[in-house]
Amino acid sequence: MTGDTSRPVALLTGVGRPESIGAGIARRLAATHDLALVYLPAYDERVHGAAGDLDAVRSELESLGADVTMIECDLADAQAAASVMGRVPRPASVLVLSHCESVDSSILDTTVESFDRHYAVNVRATWLLIRDFALQAPGYGRIVGLTSDHVVHNLPYGATKGALDRVVLAAARELSDRRITSNVVNPGPVDTGWMTEEIRESGRQQTPAGRLGTPDDVAAVVAFLCSDEGGWINGQLIHADGGFSA
Repeated sequence: MTGDTSRPVALLTGVGRPESIGAGIARRLAATHDLALVYLPAYDERVHGAAGDLDAVRSELESLGADVTMIECDLADAQAAASVMGRVPRPASVLVLSHCESVDSSILDTTVESFDRHYAVNVRATWLLIRDFALQAPGYGRIVGLTSDHVVHNLPYGATKGALDRVVLAAARELSDRRITSNVVNPGPVDTGWMTEEIRESGRQQTPAGRLGTPDDVAAVVAFLCSDEGGWINGQLIHADGGFSA
């Protein structure tokens, strides 16, 4: 624990498991930022079969120099964003949106209940977090949203990620008077523990780099966008995917 209140604060969502993209980004930012991390063990248990080792995540980030605030919250709740902001220890200058609801289903078998939950988590919560972040930002800020092109047989996830893109990119102009930049990163296939060997091999073959992305690959791009040097990049949807989408 640093106790240094002059350090900027980064608020990251979706940091429930050590192998997640959110945790990889948190590791990159820990050297320069204190961290407020939003997580939901119930989601990891439902989708991944087990909750992440949050104590290990927190201990590692603290060892890298960050003060860490853990915020358990279900972003499907319309009041969640306000609750999250109320628990951030001081105004945050970075918002990284790495959370998601992601349950595979197709056009013919997606339920209304599933679609509505995907919309609430991936779109509505994104808007509300951006709104409340902008209202408390200390005169400047960085917003980065994580997106995906995976729509086929993943209808509610892919459709709502597309909507997330539009919300995040709109912020680049709407929040310019607050000196806030806003970008979207599409990392392509990243194995965070959900892939079968068949999916891994397919991803490797489709990527010119000849390998899958890692959370640290994504984190390096996000950290740059959140830095002073990345301030001229704004309103962009960046494919940082090893050439997968080329």
